[in-house]
Amino acid sequence: MSSIQRVLRLLLGVTAGVALTLSGVLPASATTATWELRDIGQRTCAAGGHPNTYFVGPVFGKWEKKITFGIRNLPSGSYSNGGAIWPGENYGNTIVGFVHISIAPAPPAVYVAELWASDGTVERTVPIRINMRADCTEHGNPDIWP
Repeated sequence: MSSIQRVLRLLLGVTAGVALTLSGVLPASATTATWELRDIGQRTCAAGGHPNTYFVGPVFGKWEKKITFGIRNLPSGSYSNGGAIWPGENYGNTIVGFVHISIAPAPPAVYVAELWASDGTVERTVPIRINMRADCTEHGNPDIWP
């Protein structure tokens, strides 16, 4: 390989590095969180509503800031007071955050709400399913969940 080719390759590499720096692109490791919220397929059947209950937010990994939880896209009249877990509780393992929810009576349907977790910088979400029915006691029916 000639010295001119080497110089051209070096200049091309330097130019690409400067372009990335000026464009504000950061390496993936600098922009990704070290924790994740896992989807464990949470669902419930709520006949006539279900006041003051909880879903769980299983968080895996490590974090340095408080992670807060909430639930959105709920049936009308329902609400969530959320929940939180703090750093120092995890030690690299799984921590389960409890997320308050109060489900108001709603027309029969399967509502897909969203459980979210945020450390103030990164937000993760998983779906939760709420099956609103007149009766949740029918066993053996795959459309009614325990």
